[in-house]
Amino acid sequence: MRKLAFAGLAAITAAVLTTVGVAAADPPPSSLVPVSSFGANPGALAMYTYTPAGLEAGRPVVVALHGCTQSAADYYAHSGWPGLADRWRFEVVFPQQSTANNSSKCFNWFSTADDTRGNGEAASVRSMVDKAIADHGSDRSRVFVTGLSAGGAMTADLLAAYPDVFAAGGIDSGLPAQCATSIIEATNCQQNDQRLTPAQWAAKVKAQYPGYGGPWPRVAIWQGTADYTVYPVNGTELRDQWTAVHGVSQTPASTQSLPGGTTLTNYGGRVQLYSIAGMGHGTAVDPGTGPTQCGSTGAYFLAGICSSYYTGVFFGLDNGSTTPPPTTTPTTTTSSTTPAGPCVSASNYAHTQAGRAHQSAGQTYANGSNQAMGLWNTFTVHALRETSPGYWVLADGQC
Repeated sequence: MRKLAFAGLAAITAAVLTTVGVAAADPPPSSLVPVSSFGANPGALAMYTYTPAGLEAGRPVVVALHGCTQSAADYYAHSGWPGLADRWRFEVVFPQQSTANNSSKCFNWFSTADDTRGNGEAASVRSMVDKAIADHGSDRSRVFVTGLSAGGAMTADLLAAYPDVFAAGGIDSGLPAQCATSIIEATNCQQNDQRLTPAQWAAKVKAQYPGYGGPWPRVAIWQGTADYTVYPVNGTELRDQWTAVHGVSQTPASTQSLPGGTTLTNYGGRVQLYSIAGMGHGTAVDPGTGPTQCGSTGAYFLAGICSSYYTGVFFGLDNGSTTPPPTTTPTTTTSSTTPAGPCVSASNYAHTQAGRAHQSAGQTYANGSNQAMGLWNTFTVHALRETSPGYWVLADGQC
């Protein structure tokens, strides 16, 4: 039996399983339809779909991948995608993992037998896409994929493996494509900066489909600054990976403030990073009936902003718009240096007490960037600069 994808984080994983273990047993809602046969299924996944009544031919398809211990029913019930499908007219495919594949129902994003082109779970998802297109006459040029946590990591892998299938992707609390090829590497990827250059990250993507000439999928990245299951550095690494794939600068073209303490940073219109101040591990939702609201709260569905809405706009599902409505005037960034922000020099202990850093096993790490700061005490002093809400970087000698 395959192991839990995040098994290296024993204490955190135990808490995760305790919190969401019951939800996976709930029966699918009546509107969530199982598809018993959808072609080749080497990954032994289950397929569910949500189809708006009277869906016309030529509409888009969105594939939505649940997180560990969750189910298709959980993602259907809480993510907000079915409501958006009704509003904007598209099909939603909800793949579902099994305990036979992974004891905690994580998609196996760290296994080359499952996360590479033509193989395992990745190939099963590709079959689901073909089935949805055949059943509803969907637009093959407008197929998208999104997911949470292990589903987010698999989303990145699918974008790398099938850039000819997916036009864009949304990665919620996920990891860079092909960051890990084993359980041990998976744990390291979750917690630590891999210290790869953007070019090295991009090479991992391009190696998945040798000779592919593009276009490459556009990518929306969602990351909470207080996520200590999949650490915030993964959002930065995803940004580095996909900007390099697209050949655009890691210097932001613009930034916007959005609801829920969210900062949207845009990179050449091809990659967007949504950083949510103070949010932990999960998919961001915003229950309500407002035009930008969707979803409902639950285990790992956290109130703040409807990430599915903004991801859908980025995909162009709302009749073509690709820019979410800002709540403040966009600010264009022209400098390649670190953006100015509060800069504080203090002891590691003082930084943690003030919420600029956190400690683990006696060591101190900057919130957001997770940069190592040394021993947690009152004697070790560092300067930290806040580059976006809740995201702190070492700034020794720069304050």
